[in-house]
Amino acid sequence: MFVVPVPGHSTAETLPADAVLMVRPASFGWNPQTQASNRFQRDEPGLASDSNERARAEFDALALQLHAAGVAVSVAADLPTPVCPDAIFPNNWVSLHADGTVVLYPMLARNRRLERRLELITALATGSGRRIHRLLDLTQHELHGRFLEGTGSIVFDHARRIAYACLSPRTHREPLAELCDELGYEPCTFTATDAAGIPIYHTNVMLAVGSRCCVVGASAIDARDRERVLSSLAASGRNVETIDTRQMAGFAGNVLELHATDSSRVLAMSATAHAAFGPAAIERLASTVNRIVVAPIPTIETLGGGSVRCMLAEVFLPY
Repeated sequence: MFVVPVPGHSTAETLPADAVLMVRPASFGWNPQTQASNRFQRDEPGLASDSNERARAEFDALALQLHAAGVAVSVAADLPTPVCPDAIFPNNWVSLHADGTVVLYPMLARNRRLERRLELITALATGSGRRIHRLLDLTQHELHGRFLEGTGSIVFDHARRIAYACLSPRTHREPLAELCDELGYEPCTFTATDAAGIPIYHTNVMLAVGSRCCVVGASAIDARDRERVLSSLAASGRNVETIDTRQMAGFAGNVLELHATDSSRVLAMSATAHAAFGPAAIERLASTVNRIVVAPIPTIETLGGGSVRCMLAEVFLPY
């Protein structure tokens, strides 16, 4: 671990983030280095020829909708080289915390490690007047075959300082323990599989924690862990919305609550996720926030195997 401390103060992220970082893709497309562990990722030849143009259009529409809903959106441009087909998912390599900590994460796919760009984070902080107090670099775990892919691997309950993590080829105990020690969080690990018995690659496709509601793929969690995880979520006092494996496959777990400039709460999700939830669940979710932003991103979901939440790196850095 490499830590650069700078004097600062600690502030818990008790509200949803009021800003997000998004990376507009330069080379979006099918990534063969991630397919073995990401069962949500599907190679459809019909999308390959113009996948980057399609992804950019979907990206721009989502960014515009979030901005219109009052969420501060910082858009950074991906670089043409090196080629990073998954640069559109920055939440896997960085997290930005309210005490001024920037965390860099160890990633399984070698070409995804090329996405890490400290100058991008520096520019974000400078442009928004936010402060960085320290860098927590966990990337040395890659040398030992241990990985923790940001807020893909971890779903934070910032109010209760719990870090939920579904163990998988991309999520290991050792870097999680180190992260939690440094940030002052309690890890809550578990195992979960899809309908075919394959490990869920990222926690954030089966679990989302908002201010008043949680979404969880309860049936996917191993029976030995299920009651412990559900009890922890229920103890928060939030509504617990359970989804089945079909809904999870439709990215219903990959949603994110954000805090708009007018202090309203915004729940962001894809059109696929909205359809997977169904009207009754959407009505229940709508009662816990002020508005729901729904964006169609079929190219990104199909070829990238990630949805709206994966595209958003929350910005909690202090001013």
